[in-house]
Amino acid sequence: MTNCFILLAAGKGKRFKSNNPKQFTNYINKPLFMHSVDKAIKSKLFKSIIIVSNIPIKSIKDKSIKVIKGGRERYQSSQKALNFIKNKRFTNVFIHDAARPNFSIKLLKKLNDNLRNNKAVIPYIKTENSTKYKKGNSLQNLDRDKIIFTQTPQCFDFKTIYKLSKLNKLSVTDEASLFLNYKKKIKFIKGEENNFKITTKSDLEKLNIKSFYGIGFDIHRLIKNKKLYLGGLKIPFHSGLQGHSDGDVVVHAIIDGLLGAMRKMDIGTLYPSNKSKFKNIRSPNMLSPILKNLDKEGYFINNIDINLICERPKVSKYRKKIIASLSNLLNVNKDQINLKGKTVEKLGLIGKEEAIACEAIVALNYA
Repeated sequence: MTNCFILLAAGKGKRFKSNNPKQFTNYINKPLFMHSVDKAIKSKLFKSIIIVSNIPIKSIKDKSIKVIKGGRERYQSSQKALNFIKNKRFTNVFIHDAARPNFSIKLLKKLNDNLRNNKAVIPYIKTENSTKYKKGNSLQNLDRDKIIFTQTPQCFDFKTIYKLSKLNKLSVTDEASLFLNYKKKIKFIKGEENNFKITTKSDLEKLNIKSFYGIGFDIHRLIKNKKLYLGGLKIPFHSGLQGHSDGDVVVHAIIDGLLGAMRKMDIGTLYPSNKSKFKNIRSPNMLSPILKNLDKEGYFINNIDINLICERPKVSKYRKKIIASLSNLLNVNKDQINLKGKTVEKLGLIGKEEAIACEAIVALNYA
């Protein structure tokens, strides 16, 4: 049984009222549509992912992900995607709206399990609100126990949904409507409250996000005949930082800040200086598994504030380049990183240009 995940991201989002299309708006530190893509990848349920967009997406490197042009209306984009994969021999297809980034991988797996014995599986939620229907000039109460609100992802037997899509000439708001219109059986399963659709900018604030903070600090002596690395960037200087690794105090302070916010001990516990395998290890390689664990546990970097403490080199000269390097290493926007240069008025080892120190405060979000 092979699955394909179709992400509909071609909408105009007029009610969002933004110059930047809604699906490309930065949401919890990444473009809104990428949350769905990343979860589809992590679920390991899909042989292929199709993104339907009317705006080119150049950032996609994964060969299992294809980007195709959408239609003017949602149902047309869906038809184009189904037509695109018609000869790919997929058993099932999951169709999802990019405006719903907060579904869980658990929901994907639950849908997949139910699809084994059904041609269509649709998640839904119920309402606790009194519900009324306007007819002419009057309002009529509806039985809320009989009302359901459908969500996406919606999943289907590919051959069945492809056939119904080819027959359809009407504008429908979701693929479940095709099954209902042609009186086909649907398996409805309980959806998720957090899987709401982002329609207006205020919806971006709906998710209950918790914040955690960590402080990192590191200091190393300067020694001759060693390369100087700060924030993953090689800095031209007469000395480098002494250490079991490359001595990058900026990356080390950030690592300790990340570990602190996740309540995960400290850098010395993970990379003890008495272990030969870590001798001369580059700091970006120390950072990489921390970031993988952060992503795995559902954390997102909100922002990082850094104090780089030294007499020389002058931080102001390299600030933009260091921030750009950190942005690339951490996979966050540059405006989420602040770097300040501090001196110690010629006091102590740092004042004598015999050492460089760094402190960082890291803010993580958890949804």
